[in-house]
Amino acid sequence: MKKNDPYAALRYREFNLFLIMRFAMVFAWSMQFVIIEWEVYSLTKNPLSLGIIGLMEIIPAVSMALFAGHIVDQSEKKGLLIKCIFGFSVVSFGLFLVTLPSIQSHFSFDGILYLVYSLVFLGGLVRAFIGPSVFSLLSLIVPKKVYPNASTWSSSVWQMGSMFGPALAGFSISLIGVHWSMCLVFAFSVFSLITLSQISKKPILNPKIGEPILQSLKEGVKFVFKNKTILGALSLDMFAVLFGGAVALLPIFAQDILKVGSEGFGILRAAPAVGAVITMILSAYISLNKKAGIKLLSAIFIFGICMIVFGLSTIFWISVMALFLSGIVDGVSVVIRNTILQIHTPDNMRGRVSSVNSIFVGSSNELGSFESGVTAKLMGVVNAVVFGGIMTLITVTTTALVSPSFRKLDLEKDVEALENGD
Repeated sequence: MKKNDPYAALRYREFNLFLIMRFAMVFAWSMQFVIIEWEVYSLTKNPLSLGIIGLMEIIPAVSMALFAGHIVDQSEKKGLLIKCIFGFSVVSFGLFLVTLPSIQSHFSFDGILYLVYSLVFLGGLVRAFIGPSVFSLLSLIVPKKVYPNASTWSSSVWQMGSMFGPALAGFSISLIGVHWSMCLVFAFSVFSLITLSQISKKPILNPKIGEPILQSLKEGVKFVFKNKTILGALSLDMFAVLFGGAVALLPIFAQDILKVGSEGFGILRAAPAVGAVITMILSAYISLNKKAGIKLLSAIFIFGICMIVFGLSTIFWISVMALFLSGIVDGVSVVIRNTILQIHTPDNMRGRVSSVNSIFVGSSNELGSFESGVTAKLMGVVNAVVFGGIMTLITVTTTALVSPSFRKLDLEKDVEALENGD
């Protein structure tokens, strides 16, 4: 591998298949979530209903996360991921049927809503296994020396799926309606499944096959809480996402405040991911490892400011730019956090560590959605977003003051040692 080769991971065929699979999966998942948000708010006109969507996904995702990590570490990763994506395809096909007008005519308003919430709940169960499976499979496809580069490209593809999925959802809702938009989601999930089938099976690297589940879970949690670098990064990002995320309230801003319709909603939903993709692509060429702690703290601080600006804005393009900039700095956070996880996690614990990560960070998106829905109901939509931004600033400032070791975090030497095979 060439020194600082930005395409190092892309030179492996199975990694390219992995990226295609991940893009299609994230594209389908993010598109589906946007369609559900739009449909539910259109039915209820109640911001709390948007929070309930997040709650329906977070309950199974969090409650099953540690168990999922144990199963992933004990299983062949490709086969398990195939089962996960098949499960997601079943959920998306179910939502396709629920949004069919002829089927909706047989249910009451509440009946349709409960069916949607139930399918979202099932999706949360699937999601508990998908994250650890993807994280673990990545480490088996490329050599350790290219982990940081592979992590950057994987995160970039994840953000691209998060960008194009919502954008297409907004336009497809306008052009072909909610029902046929869900058909597109199902098609992309099946395509992801077909692509994954082209990757070969991988060995199980866990030497403790058959380990009692409680002992396994205890070991995974203990590892994360003893590693201050991992714990600090996860905690900081969790609170930032929990308080600073305004994404769940975007249907309200699009329909009632900015009045830009489903097309504008798609643009708003995609704007953060556009910014994040730019950051992640650039990070393949420009390292973020030096003084990573300061960069991570600064990025999340700017993220909080962006949320405040977005909440106060009544001009569409100012709102778009605030979300776009929030995506740029969020991309910095994602790259640094993923680099920390890849280089500090042993192969035999990747499933469990990724599961703890999903509790801290991944599920905080849905918990943040619920928090946003509740605060919007209690104090108004604009005040809820501004409040979240202020809480993010307080969290970052407190972390910077009480944790000088985190401010001094530098990943450059760790990454260089990995690239040199040390």
